[in-house]
Amino acid sequence: MSDEEVRRVSDALDAVDRIPDRVERVRARSRIMADQVKRNREWSRERSELIRELWNDGAGMSYREIAAHLDIKLSTVQDVFRDYKGSGTTRPKRESET
Repeated sequence: MSDEEVRRVSDALDAVDRIPDRVERVRARSRIMADQVKRNREWSRERSELIRELWNDGAGMSYREIAAHLDIKLSTVQDVFRDYKGSGTTRPKRESET
């Protein structure tokens, strides 16, 4: 996606924020959020696949190189290999060593 396409999507979301009628604005936001839940699953799956491909491909990239290449956080790359899903609040807690 080009910077221009990203700008257009952002502009469209800004237009929703400017809907003067509060009820209509909330309805529009709710429809967008519901639709985005579906997209997030696919987008997350595709990102995870690409991260794994970049790591496994030939000489392979390091986690840091992948994060820089995809312009994402290092922790996001690490989460793919730890099989974490969702927010950080849902991650399994480390067991304390006794």
